[in-house]
Amino acid sequence: MNFQIAMLLGQDGITNGAIYALLALSILLVFTVTRILLIPQGEFVTYGALTMASIQAGQPTALVWLVLALTVIDCLLDLIGAARSSHAWRFPKKILLKLGYAVALVALVRTLPLAELPMALQALLTLALVVPLGPQIYRLVFQPIASASSLVLLIVSIAVHVSMVGIALLLFGPEGARTQPFSEQGLAIGPVMFNSQTLWVIFVSLSLIIALFLFFERTLYGKALRATAVNRMGARLMGISPNLAGKATFLLATFIGALSGILIAPITTLYFDSGFIISLKGFVGAIIGGLVSYPLAALGAVSVGLIEAFSMFWASTYKEIIVFTLIIPFLIWRSFTSRHVEEEE
Repeated sequence: MNFQIAMLLGQDGITNGAIYALLALSILLVFTVTRILLIPQGEFVTYGALTMASIQAGQPTALVWLVLALTVIDCLLDLIGAARSSHAWRFPKKILLKLGYAVALVALVRTLPLAELPMALQALLTLALVVPLGPQIYRLVFQPIASASSLVLLIVSIAVHVSMVGIALLLFGPEGARTQPFSEQGLAIGPVMFNSQTLWVIFVSLSLIIALFLFFERTLYGKALRATAVNRMGARLMGISPNLAGKATFLLATFIGALSGILIAPITTLYFDSGFIISLKGFVGAIIGGLVSYPLAALGAVSVGLIEAFSMFWASTYKEIIVFTLIIPFLIWRSFTSRHVEEEE
């Protein structure tokens, strides 16, 4: 291995590691606030990538009908909840907003010349289609069992993952897809040329990490989510809604996943079932952070990307084994250094 090969492998490792870091942060965020290990986080990546590919191909994506169906079910549950409450005579105005949003998406997808739109508008339309799935899934699946044990939440999360993979096959088909790169320019550093998409991935990932830090440290809503992560009961007594916190964290996680899919779609071909392996590598980074430390999770995810890239050179057949073996020493170390507290019945 010479210097040029090492730089090329490092470029791939940092690019992949930046995506894994975003997924690790979103997995960690959802877990600390809701105790849900978000197994289907990778599906949001594939949904974002495949939806963007469909839009660039000029095909009205069938995902909009899934969003509409989930919105209708969500609104029905809101109506049932309002009828059972003490304010049954009040019509929840948010139902009209939700339905209006979903119907507007259907109209846009069916009428706009999707393939002729600027790439920025294609990306915004992709996010508008995919991001609502997160809060809807939390509302329909996890909110009714929010007080269940962590094991039950994990089992349900696995079930959601399997369901989303099957739905992705139905919506997008078995063929893989790539999208057009954001630009064709590159940056030459010595003998290595960094392509524009790599620079976009690194720039957007760093921007998101900084934005998340500022959100949790400087804003009221961010501090409310942190309070819910520390003590759900105490946050509820202080007027912070755990349901709203759960929807907000799923919204952030879905946004990060969909944006990650848009970023990596020009670099690699993604299939309907590609999300699990991607999110699993982000999960390894989150485990390195002990599911509590955001900086350690980000550093661990970048390390996973670098190890994966260099493993492809030295032992490409075993690169997945090498990456996932990393989790074992950290689990052993955590088991010896963490206090074990039995979960309350």
